[in-house]
Amino acid sequence: MALKSYKPYTPSRRTAKVIDFAKEITKSTPERKLTEAKKKHAGRNSSGHITIRHRGGGHKQRYRFIDFRRDRLDAVATVTAIEYDPNRTPFIALVMYEDGEKRYILQPNGLKVGMKVVSGADVEPVVGNCLPLGKVPLGLYVHNVELVPGRGGVLVRSAGTGAQVMARDEKYVTLKMPSGEMRMFLPKCKATVGQVGNPDNASMDLGKAGRKRWLGIRPTVRGVAMNPVDHPMGGGEGRTSGGGHPVSPWGKLAKGGKTRPPRKASNRVIVKRRK
Repeated sequence: MALKSYKPYTPSRRTAKVIDFAKEITKSTPERKLTEAKKKHAGRNSSGHITIRHRGGGHKQRYRFIDFRRDRLDAVATVTAIEYDPNRTPFIALVMYEDGEKRYILQPNGLKVGMKVVSGADVEPVVGNCLPLGKVPLGLYVHNVELVPGRGGVLVRSAGTGAQVMARDEKYVTLKMPSGEMRMFLPKCKATVGQVGNPDNASMDLGKAGRKRWLGIRPTVRGVAMNPVDHPMGGGEGRTSGGGHPVSPWGKLAKGGKTRPPRKASNRVIVKRRK
């Protein structure tokens, strides 16, 4: 278990359960050449309008370039370090190829310093190796799954997640996604064997509001706690839960609405919806 708790010498420390970096992280500073400066936008789009509320502040971060494509085929790389990445929930692994090139990859659960990883069409399906879905044995868990062959993995990249290979035919490979959805992929789409590392991330309790602010997340005020002039659900004598359906500050229904287009092209590859 990589979670760390504290003696309750303050109210916030009593409930705090955070990742114990000493047991997981082997290198504290990133490779400078594999990073770039990251500008914060505080939830604003290109026009300067706030499109995601309750964002702002937070600790300064640098972006790490992650090799989602795993396009160095049949080249063996050695894991040299496990590092923290402030831009994502899993840890990242620094790998070095035999010619000296270094890259970052997502750390699968169980990948340790000194282990070898390789990407290719006929590589062994062991943790950390990347191969086409058509070559992955049934029942194995994979992550960093491609939607389009060669474009790089875009699915199943959060900490502790994994997609299970359920079926295969000549045209498609069926995966059970972390959400429960059953979805078909082309056999040429690549994926990395294993589940994503840092599975304890879901059990973490930040303990205090300050740690949330370090992540760049600002406080959220409930609508029912506001005045009627500020929110449709505000006001009322005494404590009330609003009385009507939950809505946004601008009156739009906030719960239960379907967000997926009914005629989306990818509907044909979804065998079973998550609901």
